[in-house]
Amino acid sequence: MTERHNDVVYEVDEHVAYLTIDRPERRNAMSTGVASELVRRFSEASIDDDIWAVVLTGADDKAFCAGADLKEFDELARQGKQIPVPMTGAERNVYETITETYKPTIAVINGPVLAGGCELALACDLRIAADHAVIGMPEAKRGMGANFATVLLPRLIPRAVALEMLYTGEPLSAEEALKWGLYNRVVPSADLRDAAEKLVRSVVANAPLTLRRYKEMVTKGWELPVHSALRLSVGPNPYLSQDREEGIRAFLEKRPPNWQGR
Repeated sequence: MTERHNDVVYEVDEHVAYLTIDRPERRNAMSTGVASELVRRFSEASIDDDIWAVVLTGADDKAFCAGADLKEFDELARQGKQIPVPMTGAERNVYETITETYKPTIAVINGPVLAGGCELALACDLRIAADHAVIGMPEAKRGMGANFATVLLPRLIPRAVALEMLYTGEPLSAEEALKWGLYNRVVPSADLRDAAEKLVRSVVANAPLTLRRYKEMVTKGWELPVHSALRLSVGPNPYLSQDREEGIRAFLEKRPPNWQGR
């Protein structure tokens, strides 16, 4: 199944939903239509039992996503209209939606990832990048606010490194991003597609209920004290599932498990 709406291509293949921002002529900048479509698709994937992981990428290799569509913002301002403001309005914040998608999410960073595009990548659980994919938050150079990154970035990397990125607006190279843990892996551009597919398949080879449990426990327990987080009981309970019985039996019988997601 392949669908396209609001410059987002949506495909599902063997329990993986693939979303591609397809605006290469605008360096995959995130228009209001793109943001709305990402909210819709991630929300759907979160409750679709047949989807076990979600992959987000950009078309072409010139950019993963260059951030908000500043041309669209300028046109709105010239018309006296309000630009989208984070955490307000009828639509949920796209970054919050991705963060709270209780399936593993993987950003396949095919090119430079900047501003709102950087925030899209930060919202995903895993990030695999081409070796030319710099990452940065230039909002201070544009008079913007980086609402999501100012909260999340200092939680993912050392505070001083995060603040330097925010204060200067200068990007990190792929190698620097890997060193600080922003990227899980960096590979040559020509190898990115195959490496990303190998990564996502290594994820969905595992029990889907366990993956969902991991995601929800990690997300909701992030800032809790250890003794409180240990007492969380969120998401599906894999200990009581048929998949747990199948996983143990498959291990003992030395065969691949046949997961049913129940």
